[in-house]
Amino acid sequence: MDDIEKTKKKEEEAKEQKAFSNNDSRLKEEIRQSLIKDLEKKVDDGVDGEVTEEMVDELMAQFWKAKEETLEKFLKKKRREEKRALEGVEKQEETFTRFGLNFRIQHMTLFTSVLLLIFTGMPEKFHEAGISGFIINALGGIKVITILHRIGAVGLSAMFAYHCTIYTIFFRQGRRDFVELLPMPKDLFDVIQMIKYFFGLSKERPKFGRFSYIEKFDYWAVYWGCMVMIGSGVIMWFEIESMNLFGKVVVDIAKEAHSDEGLLCALAILIWHFYNVHLNPRVFPMSWVWWNGKLTKEEMIEEHPLEYERIMKEKEANRQ
Repeated sequence: MDDIEKTKKKEEEAKEQKAFSNNDSRLKEEIRQSLIKDLEKKVDDGVDGEVTEEMVDELMAQFWKAKEETLEKFLKKKRREEKRALEGVEKQEETFTRFGLNFRIQHMTLFTSVLLLIFTGMPEKFHEAGISGFIINALGGIKVITILHRIGAVGLSAMFAYHCTIYTIFFRQGRRDFVELLPMPKDLFDVIQMIKYFFGLSKERPKFGRFSYIEKFDYWAVYWGCMVMIGSGVIMWFEIESMNLFGKVVVDIAKEAHSDEGLLCALAILIWHFYNVHLNPRVFPMSWVWWNGKLTKEEMIEEHPLEYERIMKEKEANRQ
């Protein structure tokens, strides 16, 4: 809060206190007269006039003390509410938008499609396992599993095509993020620095920009995985046509690639990605950036200090 706001606040409080003070005399007299009239009725019942005056004085003293205490409590409560409201605004202003709605929808489509593919694909790969039979029967049988798997495949293909041909090319944020996600020599030094930090050879973690080497690995693993899974999946979906066009060897390679890449994808998600975004003590039970796209100031400074510094410099330059 700046000096102008503090001055206005003090003036408002002074006006309120003055208003109460101006009414004190009139209110006190009205209450006093009301008490006297009420007590004078009891004079006929043997209550002396001097006793009445003493009782009125005592009641007025207690009333005024209670009034002052109530007023003070009211003003303190009002100040606390204003302070909490101001802190809420300041806290809100200190959040940073990391991912826009466009990117978040892509991510939601991606993980929904991939989870559907995993839950319907792994039982087919490991069909001899008892749990696989249970899952297949629970979902309605092998025909339903196949249909659900292809629905997931369509969702994944549509998302990947949109991301590569529209978002990355025609959206400014998409072009910028793609460049930021390219592997750089700094990533190698960050890996070395992180290993030193883990083994106690360094007291400082590496400082990351918009994307750390972990996030870059996630991105390009998905990129490579989509190309392999979609390419091999199309060959398997149109197996007869592919066999006539490419031969049986290519179809067999596609099946093995699809099966093994699917298992690798499932393990990478369940072990690598789930730990980083869910089980890591710094974000447990999860990082909500996938939902609201925002990070707090503290999270930005801790996880992406170089990006935070860049944003602050840009804001400072815009003010000048």
